[in-house]
Amino acid sequence: MKLVLATGNKGKLREFKQMCQDEVVPFSDLLGEFEIVEDGDTFAANALIKARTIYEKLGEEYLVISDDSGISLPVLDGAPGIYSARYAGVGVTDKDNLYKLIEAVKEKGLKSTPAYYTAAIAIVSKYGEYVVHGWMHGDVIDEPRGEKGFGYDPMFIPSGMELTLGELEDGVKSKISHRGKALELAKPIINMLRNK
Repeated sequence: MKLVLATGNKGKLREFKQMCQDEVVPFSDLLGEFEIVEDGDTFAANALIKARTIYEKLGEEYLVISDDSGISLPVLDGAPGIYSARYAGVGVTDKDNLYKLIEAVKEKGLKSTPAYYTAAIAIVSKYGEYVVHGWMHGDVIDEPRGEKGFGYDPMFIPSGMELTLGELEDGVKSKISHRGKALELAKPIINMLRNK
């Protein structure tokens, strides 16, 4: 059963390839680029929307995995949350979103505030649908540091660390990240489905 990732996000694809020893193919290699409307009200709902859309187009010989993830700040009533990828508007860059969130933190008069990342990974195949979650807690700061990672990584310091995700090596990040934790839960399900 071929493993297909339902994302066009190059940062996510790179992380999945690093974390999965299996050959993971982005859906665009098989179907070309197209937009999937994510109108769910949770990370899990949006991950399932993406995985189902690609599975329906590809068929039963494929196992489709997708991830929906984002950052939430309690001080902002959980924002940006499921809107993390489009926090600064539609068609914006990671940097636009990052700087909008930095401004929102500064407007609260804060140099640092608690935050957490959520990742929901959906797995869709002819054997059914599964969703697992992973979280990473820490603090966001009011200035970006580091060039690694993507999205909000340059402003997020994981609990117990002093460096931002933008400063940490990929290997360290993948061990502690929300996506890494969710993928650890997803791997046994993927292996079970592929060996049926």
